[in-house]
Amino acid sequence: MNRARKIYCRVFQKAFRIAIPLLPYRKPEILNGINELPGLFRSKGIKSVLLVTDKGIRSMGLTKNLEAIMAENGIALSVYDDTVANPTTENVEEARRLYISSEAEAIIGFGGGSSIDAAKAVGARIAYPKKPLSKMEGILKVLRKIPLLVAIPTTAGTGSETTLASVIVDSRTRHKYPINSFPLIPRYAVLDPEVTRTLPPSLTASTGLDALTHAVEAYIGGSTTRETRKSAREAVRLIFSSLTEAYHNGNDMEARRNMLHAAFLAGSAFTVSYVGYVHAVAHSLGGKYNIPHGLANAVLLPYVLEKYGKKAEKKLAELADAAGISGTDAHEKALSFIYAIKAMEREMNIPEKLSGIRVEDIHELSEYADKEANPLYPVPMLMDAKELEEFYFDVAETKKANVVTIA
Repeated sequence: MNRARKIYCRVFQKAFRIAIPLLPYRKPEILNGINELPGLFRSKGIKSVLLVTDKGIRSMGLTKNLEAIMAENGIALSVYDDTVANPTTENVEEARRLYISSEAEAIIGFGGGSSIDAAKAVGARIAYPKKPLSKMEGILKVLRKIPLLVAIPTTAGTGSETTLASVIVDSRTRHKYPINSFPLIPRYAVLDPEVTRTLPPSLTASTGLDALTHAVEAYIGGSTTRETRKSAREAVRLIFSSLTEAYHNGNDMEARRNMLHAAFLAGSAFTVSYVGYVHAVAHSLGGKYNIPHGLANAVLLPYVLEKYGKKAEKKLAELADAAGISGTDAHEKALSFIYAIKAMEREMNIPEKLSGIRVEDIHELSEYADKEANPLYPVPMLMDAKELEEFYFDVAETKKANVVTIA
């Protein structure tokens, strides 16, 4: 990245860091169980609710208890369950139409980050009926209050139940863009390890590593606060102590509970301190090829941390301390921390490469990642689109040596 652009990015990031105390960050109020929802809705005078989920979640019966409790308490529940892994503008518009036709007054996002992100975007479209989602991309484009939003995460990883972000794929162009605005933070989050019990080991692994990526990128960036650093360190500690246990034994409710708490903490940390190039590259891959976000983050994380080198060494050493990883100095601890991530990923059968990445797409994908990350993300080392191309080749099954020219 050229010097002038580096200066611009750092000045932009510093301005946001200075503004942190002035911005309306908040955490959702935590509910301990689904049975608390009818009382909540009655206290708000809400009689009709839209549930946004996906067919996999519903077919496993995870929403059955919620649907029964709502019916028993006389609260109408309309269900949209066509959300896909990387939610699209089409998903959002279909759910929005159901919200309107059912005369709903509140929204529940039930599932992983995809369902919760879709629910947030539905709320944004209700608040702005004449504004397409493409006009909401970026920072602080949604200023109006959205309908009351409750998030019920079924995975311990995305942190979407705590964040101001919704990431949506344009159904036509396949461009994946983030919408970051304070009204999108859910008002309530239901953290119940029972709804994560049936999560398959592969999803337990990838979503848990997604939470780790949130914590690490929030911590090593340049816009941390005392609270976000504390949250990120605790999230890292919980993940290193509980993720493989949850992976190997899905019925370990203590491990499941720890992972939900870790995801919440990591989400709270990156909501304030942002993420970095791991996310920017992963978002572009998800948009283009529908690669699950947690998996893309997991595969990319070690490569990006290695690239940062000494720029992130001190902070990675501090995270090594939090994870209980020893070393004689900061350099050794940082390397050991990255090695420990790789070892954990091998134990949980996370691949080292991602299939389906086409060489001819990499230039365009890196441009998308550059646009998302710069100047917003306060990364340890700034990189432009050309430099970001390296990460696509790192994780692609196609070797860079096979490339003749990238336009």
